[in-house]
Amino acid sequence: KYYPPDFDPAKIPKLKLPKDRQYVVRLMAPFNMRCKTCGEYIYKGKKFNARKETVQNEAYLGLPIFRFYIKCTRCLAEITFKTDPENTDYTMEHGATRNFQAEKLLEEEEKRLQKEREDEELNNPMKVLENRTKDSKLEMEVLENLQELKELNQRQANVDFEAMLKQYKELEEEQRRKEQE
Repeated sequence: KYYPPDFDPAKIPKLKLPKDRQYVVRLMAPFNMRCKTCGEYIYKGKKFNARKETVQNEAYLGLPIFRFYIKCTRCLAEITFKTDPENTDYTMEHGATRNFQAEKLLEEEEKRLQKEREDEELNNPMKVLENRTKDSKLEMEVLENLQELKELNQRQANVDFEAMLKQYKELEEEQRRKEQE
């Protein structure tokens, strides 16, 4: 490129962009959802041209939170969702309902039960002992069940090695007789 001798980059005016500027991005639906207006199912992985903006006055540990606007494939109603870095997920805002996620609820329930158990153990030393005995009993039962299954498999898959060796020897002897003849 040619720069004239009197070129001064400081004279070029700076572009003033608003902080809540929206960008058009191509993204996939992060979860299964159903449009509230027409009832159309939008499956995870469906590609959309979305508008993306930074949510003002919201951040998580210095990470910006983004809002995405997509349109329903059937009725063109607007659907919005935000990033949720705290849970490494997305949160539905409006325009659609997120389909039921049994795995996520199960994980949350397990975490809640584990936390309750830990809180209980901190306050009550007898509870710690009770939980240990329950865990050891459960472990013993699991080991017994495993041993029973192993024994069952051995009974069903009982291989007679002596008979196999005898049969192999007989075949060898027959081959020798044929070779001698």
